[in-house]
Amino acid sequence: MYIGLERLAMFLFDIPDIRLFWSTDKRFTSEFTKGQLGIKFKPFSKYPPCYKDMSFWINDSFIGNNLYEIFRGVAGDLTEEVQLIDNFTNKKGMTSHCYRITYRSMERSLTDKEINELQVD
Repeated sequence: MYIGLERLAMFLFDIPDIRLFWSTDKRFTSEFTKGQLGIKFKPFSKYPPCYKDMSFWINDSFIGNNLYEIFRGVAGDLTEEVQLIDNFTNKKGMTSHCYRITYRSMERSLTDKEINELQVD
């Protein structure tokens, strides 16, 4: 009896589904580096993301990490990423930041309605 390389890799890296080896999803392929052993697979969601952009004026006391903590405090594990995508300073010296928040669930597809409700709170 022989065991295929894919089955061996599944055991070594805790990969739950053999079909992932034929995936071109960068979330899977970026987890592994040539010649590096001892890495364990980190599961990612098969459901689509829900993106929301938010812009607001900031002052000198603004700290970006505090904003990230607020999003994660409100939406928990649904918050996948918070990314500054634009900033603008007007002639009066006021600065605006625009953030893209990526929400995604491991269990289901999210709706715009439920994410909008989270953001209102």
